[in-house]
Order: sequence, then structure tokens, then C-alpha cells
Amino acid sequence: MNSLDPALNLLDQRREEALARLFDLLRIPSISTDPAYAAHCQTAADWLVTDLTAMGFEAVAHPTGGHPIVLAEDLSAEGPHVLFYGHYDVQPVDPLELWDSAPFEPQMIEVAGAGPAIRARGAGDDKGQLMTFLEACRALKSANGALPCKVTILLEGEEETGGKHLPGFLEQHAERLGKADIALVCDTSMWDARTPAITTMLRGMVGEEVTIHGPDRDLHSGYYGGAAANPLAVLSQILGALHDGEGRVQIDGFYDGVPEIPANIRAQWDALPFEESAFLGEIGLSRPWGEQDRGVLEQTWARPTAEVNGVWGGYTGAGFKTVIPAEAHAKISFRLVGQQDPAKIREGFRRFVRDRLPSDCRASFIAYGGSGATAMPVADPVFEKARAALTAEWGSEAAFIGSGGSIPVVGQMQQILGLDSMLIGFGLADDAIHSPNEKYQLASFEKGARSWARVLVALA
Repeated sequence: MNSLDPALNLLDQRREEALARLFDLLRIPSISTDPAYAAHCQTAADWLVTDLTAMGFEAVAHPTGGHPIVLAEDLSAEGPHVLFYGHYDVQPVDPLELWDSAPFEPQMIEVAGAGPAIRARGAGDDKGQLMTFLEACRALKSANGALPCKVTILLEGEEETGGKHLPGFLEQHAERLGKADIALVCDTSMWDARTPAITTMLRGMVGEEVTIHGPDRDLHSGYYGGAAANPLAVLSQILGALHDGEGRVQIDGFYDGVPEIPANIRAQWDALPFEESAFLGEIGLSRPWGEQDRGVLEQTWARPTAEVNGVWGGYTGAGFKTVIPAEAHAKISFRLVGQQDPAKIREGFRRFVRDRLPSDCRASFIAYGGSGATAMPVADPVFEKARAALTAEWGSEAAFIGSGGSIPVVGQMQQILGLDSMLIGFGLADDAIHSPNEKYQLASFEKGARSWARVLVALA
């Protein structure tokens, strides 16, 4: 059985070495979306292989049709088997002029009221996060001669570009990777700087673009106005009918498969330090808009939504043009929870639109992907073990929280490998990921590594 204290002591003693390794990785401009940086993505993958090999992992950078996927294994321990996922690719740095320092020259900075932080592209998303896990493994192996459980590490190089080649890789290696008992994903955040969290539910999403077709050409609104159907007016009426006065979506069957929150999870959420007015006040709003009988956390984590993301048609240039457009367009996204079926939601929306068309108009649609929600089995004792380990490190009770967004790899590992995921990360809301001056608090990095050491020992 591995001993935790010697590993924690090593992490404390070797902080500077760990920080130097992270800075080395951050200096590699592994921007996945720009072909000009392809060689740097390869360099980052090779750097990770070298580091993992030095730790005693069997590590290989597997080529794909895009950037490599790093796969490393240490299966020498007895007991359970975990599969850790992270990504080494980063977002572009534009606009460069808004950075206070060079994006790939990591700097230590002081954040008012929060302490020291690391500023660099990738510091919080996801190099700093993945290195917390690697440093935990390094300390456990150095202190005890072995890891407390079997560990497989999968590090992707295309997460920021949609992960095109990951599903095929998972399918190709499904027999091997599916032997794990649970997946660990670090690409998430804490509740706040003092409260660690395990994300246990992710909303799915359906994207739709609708076009309303009316007259066969744009019309002069003085000559035809009042007689000709106006696609923009028709579309506006349809979009306005999506919600009732209480914020509920009016598509038939929309709430089929939507569960209520378990009482113990609701109690945890109620105990979190959260003020709805402050949350909305930060963006210049004052009151929740959605379902009026639900709180903001429930609205954003555990309830489905229909959001209009863009509307256009007719003349939108400078000045004024009196035109009835031939077409009107909108993009709508639906966030899904529970057992909502993406295909049924898509068809329900299209039927909702068609049922409200006047006889002289028709609708066409473009689908932009669809995936169901993901919920983790929090009743499984391993989730409570991990929560207790995080609580012990941070001194504040860790919470099971939801996420309003989607993390495709979690659904892919569930569908392809049959693995549930435990999403544990140490990012903060103000880390400016994807933005200029991205940062990662030093406490997130150092206590994140200590947290992973505790979690691995707890799971074993």
C-alpha cells in the first residue's frame, strides 16, 4: 500500500522543479488550429513522452491524421485502474497586443487578493492542469517506488479544434483503454478559490440553423408592404413563441426525460457560497430570465434551454434600405439534460417551426451536431472517496457540481469505452482561458498536484 505523506512531502520539497517543468512545456507554442504550428504540437507531444518515460511510464506519441495523441501506461500496481485525460494543445493568442507579456514566455505575476499566478497561453487550459496529475504521479512513484493503482494517461493534441481524431483513436484502442475502471478528466474548474469540486453532470447540445423562405426575391417595402409575407416577421414570431411568460420552452415533448435534482445534491448546491444577484450583476443584469421556479445554479447546470444565438436577414449595412427580404435566418442552440434525446429535440423544433408557417413561406434547416447530456453515478463510493480526498487537501468541503457546457470526450469515453468520468480540475473563473493574459494560480498548480496524490491513494 502506498503511503501518502511521503509523496506530499516530496511535492512540497520539489515545488521549484515542478514549476520549471511546467514552464518548459508552456514555452512550446502548441497551437492546434494553425497549420504553421504543427511542428510545435509534435514537439509538445515528444516533450511529454520524454517526461513520462523518465518517470517510468511506457509512453508513445501516436500519429493521427492531425496532431499526435500521447498514450502512457504504468500497470505495475495492484488494484483499480484509472484512465487520465488531458490535452496539450492551446488556443491561438490573438489579439497579441492585449497581452501584458509574451504568451509563450511564462511569467509569475501577482493577482490582487489572490496571490501568485502563472501567466502564459495554456497555463490554465490545459497544460497547468495536466501537469498537476503528472507531478502527483512523479511524487508517488519517487516516494513509494510505485503508483498506488494502475494508471493510463491519454493526452490529446486537438481538443481546441474539436478533437476530430480522438473518437477513432478510442475505437482503435477500445479493448486496451476500456480495461480501466474510471476516467479522470482535469479540464474543469473549482467552485471558487477555496472550494474544490467534482463536476458530475454536463449538458448535451443540439445546434440548428433555420431559414424562412418567402418571396422569390427581395421586395420594395413601399410597393409590397402589407401584402407580401415578410420572412423576418414570420421568424420573429416563431422565435418569440419558443418560451412562455414563465421561461418554459414550448416545444412539444421538450421536457421528456428531464429529471429532478436528487435531494442530497440540491443540499450541496444550496450550501455553496453563491449570490444570484452578484452572478448576474457582473454582466449588467439583475434578475434570472429563464424558468421562474428554478434557481440560477439549477437553471445553468441541470435544466434544458433553448437559446437564440443569431438572427439576420434583409439589409443590415450602413444607412437605411426599405426592403422585405426574401429570406430570414437564425441559429438556435439547445442545451440538454438527463435523458433528453437530441434527435427528438431537433425534430420537435423543426415541427414547431413548420406548424407556425403561413402558407406562402417554407423553412429549411441545417443541423450543427447533437449530443446527449452526461451524468455521473455519484452514488458510486469512488466519488465520495475522491470528494473526501479533495476536502482533506483544501480544508473546505468539496462539492458535486454541474456544468452548463459540454465536454465531448466525456461522452465519447462513456459511449466507446464504457467508462464513467470523474471531472476534477483546479481552474478558476477568472483564469482568462482562451483570452489574452491567461493565467493559472500557483495554489491551483501546487495544491492541485497534492490533491491528485490524495485522490489516487484514496481510489486505491
